[in-house]
Amino acid sequence: MATKVKVLGFWCSPFVFRVVWALKLKGVEFEYIEEDIFNKSTRLLELNPVHKKVPVLVHDDKVIVESLVILEYIDETWPQDPLLPQDPYERATARFWAKFADEKLMQTAWKSTWTKGEEKEDALKATMEVLEKIEGELKGKSYFGGENKYAYLEIAIGWINYLIPIWEEIASIQFLDPKRFPAITAWKSKFLDNTLIKETLPPREKLLIYLHERVKHREIDGTIRELAETKLEN
Repeated sequence: MATKVKVLGFWCSPFVFRVVWALKLKGVEFEYIEEDIFNKSTRLLELNPVHKKVPVLVHDDKVIVESLVILEYIDETWPQDPLLPQDPYERATARFWAKFADEKLMQTAWKSTWTKGEEKEDALKATMEVLEKIEGELKGKSYFGGENKYAYLEIAIGWINYLIPIWEEIASIQFLDPKRFPAITAWKSKFLDNTLIKETLPPREKLLIYLHERVKHREIDGTIRELAETKLEN
């Protein structure tokens, strides 16, 4: 029996990227519905009344929310081309690093981009410490999943490769120094060169203009809340 799959998302949300990448990898056809996260629709509020966030996955009459939860649902519902490893320890490790990147890197890198003075310096130092830990996990590997370029962690933290360089440009700072983070740098190049990834990312200039506009209109606090998983969108 054919099933219907819908994704409610926002065009530049890294958490929506995850869901779209996973569905495309699995070859699952879906309808994408763009949401205005600053003027949330009745549909979104009804489907996700608890968090009122995107992404939302609708599979027939089932509604699944929170991006990492959605990834696991997709992996279990469509088992072809598995994302998570079969070994329980390796699965637990992958989940740990995905959560670590969301809770630590997302917040500190974003704060480094938009704050000033001592707060910026502290956030930048914390960002470097987080990146060093991720670098250590990736060292000696082509991908986090070994040779699996579509592993769970690739999908879960792939936003690093696209969004952090944009934040670097906006703030005129450098997070991903190739000499300091050679493993992440090599992974970044392979990740962004992947056709499946490239065809789903928003235009770089469009995103730069959008973020600059949010700042100009003094709506950056709202943008942070909308894009940071630990606060709103996940």
